[in-house]
Amino acid sequence: MTIPERADQAANRRRRGGRGGRPPAFDIEDYKHRNVVARCFNRLKQFRAVATRFDKLADRYRAGLRLAALILWLREPAG
Repeated sequence: MTIPERADQAANRRRRGGRGGRPPAFDIEDYKHRNVVARCFNRLKQFRAVATRFDKLADRYRAGLRLAALILWLREPAG
């Protein structure tokens, strides 16, 4: 479910045509993929070291990120 767009904003964009910024509609499939990625990042940010970038070296941060992803994957219920 998405947050509904205000009617006056959608009407203003339609009135302006190509100069009106983003289109009043959106691609549902793109939104689904974007939502999956955003939810994954939010779950990864539950790990303090990942959220605060505790490890300053890129290799260590990447290792922590992979470890957090592995823990999340192992927690998934078998389905």
